[in-house]
Amino acid sequence: MRRTGVAASVLAFAIALIGPAVVHTAPAAAADFVAVNSLSATRTAITVASPVMGRTIDLHVLHPAGGGSRPTYYLLDGLDPGIGQSTWTNATDAEAFFRGKHINVVLPIGGQASYYTDWITDDPQFGRYKWETFLTQELPGLINARFDGNGVNGIGGLSMGGNAAYILAARHPGLYRAVAGYSACPDTAMAASAIMFSIATRGGDPGNMWGAPGGPEWAAHDPALMVEGLRGKALYMSTGTGIPGPHEAQLKPQLAENIFLGGPIELGVNTCMVAFDQRLRAAGIGAKIDYHPVGTHSWSYWQDALHASWPTIGPALGA
Repeated sequence: MRRTGVAASVLAFAIALIGPAVVHTAPAAAADFVAVNSLSATRTAITVASPVMGRTIDLHVLHPAGGGSRPTYYLLDGLDPGIGQSTWTNATDAEAFFRGKHINVVLPIGGQASYYTDWITDDPQFGRYKWETFLTQELPGLINARFDGNGVNGIGGLSMGGNAAYILAARHPGLYRAVAGYSACPDTAMAASAIMFSIATRGGDPGNMWGAPGGPEWAAHDPALMVEGLRGKALYMSTGTGIPGPHEAQLKPQLAENIFLGGPIELGVNTCMVAFDQRLRAAGIGAKIDYHPVGTHSWSYWQDALHASWPTIGPALGA
């Protein structure tokens, strides 16, 4: 027998006697708080180290002043998130609205044009986007532990954030009990051109998110194809028609933008929402949908919609 054959036989005999060698590997790092700063008795700024994204993520949490377990509502921003805080607290009365309600409201900061999803390829403009994993796997346990969450969750958002809310809920049906989309288009295929355009105009490569439209990742992120994942949840959606309404009469810096850009965008959202509504009805899935005869794609209307959604979302969460 050759020397190598003898050595192999001896090694095999030794393994049979003592078992295979055990290789110890370091456990994967877990998400954790880097900073927790109380801004008031009912608002806390947190910074979370996200292993999946390889960086820290800033968030604000609105919460009751007292103790006691409570549900959590994840409220997502739009295409161009606020700087330093969510636009929900910068442009609406969300902080005052939730004050006194027995619920945590988690407001991510950042994620421009991310659609709060896991991109298949890192992007030169945005870096590593793995928002779905962060929001559904890394973050909930931290929020529950620090802010007395009871494991009951809802998710909502406006425009891009509303699309994402429905995508995440359909892909993780056991995680959320209630979903809200304010001026959102949950039919991903129908919105494909607008989605790609929105990413490209922010300097990103749309192909880095889910590949080319029509591919398997687009279908895997299309609530219109995954309506069964929404069954049994409290669903809310709202849309205007793009026709200027009462809020356009207010003197605001974004007045012209609301009318000339927000009008056509909201008209597109309205068309998409009608189609998605039909999908839900065909599947026998109920939803509360507010169709308004006027209204553009702008924050004043989303503040109204937040208030209007709560009789649907709040009770479903036990808030």
